[in-house]
Amino acid sequence: MKHALDVDLELVKKYNVPAPRYTSYPTALQFREDFSEEEITRTMREDVAAGGNAVSLYVHIPFCRTLCRYCGCTNVPATNAADADRYLDALEKEIALRARALAPAGTPLRVEQLHFGGGTPSALTPAQIDRLSAMLRAAFAFAPDAEISVELDPRTATPEIVAAFRRLGCTRASLGVQDLDPRVQVAIRRVQPEPVVRAAMETLRAEGFTSVNCDLIYGLPFQTPESCEKTLDALLALAPDRFAVFSYAHVPWLKPQQKLLEAEGGLPSPNEKLALFKTVAERLTREGFVYIGLDHFAREDDELVRALRERRLQRNFQGYSTHAGLPIVALGMSAISQSARTFLQNDKTLDGYEARIAAGTSAHVKGLLVSEEDLRRRAIITSVMCDLELDYAKLSRRLGLDFEKTYAAELAALAPLAADGLVAFRADGGGLDVTRVGRMFVRNIALPFDAYFRAGAPNRHSKTV
Repeated sequence: MKHALDVDLELVKKYNVPAPRYTSYPTALQFREDFSEEEITRTMREDVAAGGNAVSLYVHIPFCRTLCRYCGCTNVPATNAADADRYLDALEKEIALRARALAPAGTPLRVEQLHFGGGTPSALTPAQIDRLSAMLRAAFAFAPDAEISVELDPRTATPEIVAAFRRLGCTRASLGVQDLDPRVQVAIRRVQPEPVVRAAMETLRAEGFTSVNCDLIYGLPFQTPESCEKTLDALLALAPDRFAVFSYAHVPWLKPQQKLLEAEGGLPSPNEKLALFKTVAERLTREGFVYIGLDHFAREDDELVRALRERRLQRNFQGYSTHAGLPIVALGMSAISQSARTFLQNDKTLDGYEARIAAGTSAHVKGLLVSEEDLRRRAIITSVMCDLELDYAKLSRRLGLDFEKTYAAELAALAPLAADGLVAFRADGGGLDVTRVGRMFVRNIALPFDAYFRAGAPNRHSKTV
């Protein structure tokens, strides 16, 4: 029971405010349409070279066989295999463009991490997965121990699909479970009974996947603490290595299909939704999962837990990662590339993405060059989000300034959070630590160091819990 977490609902209500998730800093809201492609690409190439040409690849597969009513992802309904073939044609051209733009002549980029996200990567056919694998292997050099992961829909994670991703080199998978209650599944238009999820898990293990994560969502129609407990009963019996527990973001003005959930009825009230999070968080930590922070829970021996304890944890657009600081080369519609000093975002629409690639130009529609102050504040926010501490002396050395003096106003803003037990200022005055309770509120703790965030101003961020 050493990992057990006691969730104080009154504290959650107090701090449940809109805030960035800090998968990047500056956040995507700061990306600009009036950017210099040439300057940003040159800077990104320098950043990649500084790291020995090692990169993390992200490949966005936007297609979904069906459109789930809760979904907030960038996706496209899959109509036939020809749509995916045409998309792979565009990807192949983009791969060549990016490899040529970022790699020194005759020296391919070295891939240390590769993630397939969506949409639903398992909406591809085995032949299409094999083709994608060949495209990537031809353009990049893969490290022998490269970490390769994929997001899968249990309904399409057939033995043939799983085997194809295993041939590609995948050893990690994330299963989109969301909820196992039949009434909830019908309401969200994602019917996948427990035997379907179990079969997917068994297939992954049989094919040699060494780490499997289960994605859950709380705040869906008709969920109750009791139904969430039953979902956890079934999933814990399958022995996943990690859980990602996401808060349902109801934004029907951005995702029109969510209006159908309103018509369906049964959406929990804000207080009921927080009770769902309490149920899941307390149950997982009682079962021995370590609460990394935000929505991540992992087993004691998981690499994420080791990285947390060894101060090697990192955050990027895929969430928490153990590959600290790698530039991300992102491919496909809506994908966001980043390096130490740059961001580039692809066209968010399928037609726009494919048209740009067909014209022989880059798919980038937004970009950002990061300032020196941005870099300093990113280091501070990363220390909160990933190291769960602010060590004043360490940060002063790293940033080349007197941290405590330079950011005195921001540190003062954390005093109320210390009074509520979210952070603890060190007795020797040398820093502060995020408490176990504070791990639920790392976004709140990071917020004072965000130079772009303005409390009370209109924003597009989700609430912190």
